[in-house]
Amino acid sequence: MRVGIDVSPLVQTGAGTARHVRGLLAGLEGRPGLELRRLTFGASGRAATIARDVAWYPVGIARAARPVDVLHCTTMRGPVRARPPVVVTVHDLALLRHPEAFPAWHRHTGRQVLRHGVPRADAVVAVSEFTRSELVELLRIPEERIRVVRNGVEPVFTPAGAAASGDYVLAVGTLEPRKNLARTVEAAQLAGVALRVVGARGWGGIEVPGWTGRVGDEELAALYRGARCLVFPSLYEGFGIPVLEAMACGTPVVTTRGGATEEVAGAAAVLVDALDVAAIADGIAEAETRRDELRRLGLERAREFTWAQAADAVEALWRELA
Repeated sequence: MRVGIDVSPLVQTGAGTARHVRGLLAGLEGRPGLELRRLTFGASGRAATIARDVAWYPVGIARAARPVDVLHCTTMRGPVRARPPVVVTVHDLALLRHPEAFPAWHRHTGRQVLRHGVPRADAVVAVSEFTRSELVELLRIPEERIRVVRNGVEPVFTPAGAAASGDYVLAVGTLEPRKNLARTVEAAQLAGVALRVVGARGWGGIEVPGWTGRVGDEELAALYRGARCLVFPSLYEGFGIPVLEAMACGTPVVTTRGGATEEVAGAAAVLVDALDVAAIADGIAEAETRRDELRRLGLERAREFTWAQAADAVEALWRELA
């Protein structure tokens, strides 16, 4: 079986979508009877983004994929029409739930893709049950066309290894409005702890003290291990990969009650009201008190998420369609 798979996120971002593509490729590599054709266009930057959105995804990717048995677009964007069956992965529907949190270009084109492009796909992959429910509610995608394939965690994120020095709590995520970083800063101050923030600069003019920019995975794993806890009270997520990475490193997690991050964390995290600064601060204190318990629960929970399982599910879907 020949599969064309969109790997453009690898040149666009180092955040969740790129992690998803990288992990899935690692899980699928070398499987017998499976030939992967990696499809990509351009690089990072505004000009490349516009070209991808207006030409590559609507038309170019289907032409570049010929001939394949299945075409898998790993973001919500896919071709207007294609000869082989098309699978589209949807990571979240934040553009519909919180359009104000996105730049004008993403807001305009992304909402059009979600409302008119995603429903055309032969199958839709959702990275969580939460995202599946959003697809049904907001886009009216029939449940039988949706397959939930959970993200895994990369091997670098383990409790063994170097730990960063210092006394701090950690926040991880692109600097953008929905990451709720202003309240995270206030909560850390209220709890009397230093905050370190890791992630790429995004949009919305977000500035936070303690921001160090994007770091490599080895350094990120060390930061997780050295932190009192991960503070991740995001306002909206389709999955929440930092929650999983932190748990895999043995780091207690404070995250949002309800939605995808609670689904990922299960009973292995402190759950808080993301709109309540005092509640987030109390969550930081609780994570410290329950550190040993949360470490054990988190490690157990993280072992349930693997890229091998994700690859198995995606390959099974491809073979059904082919």
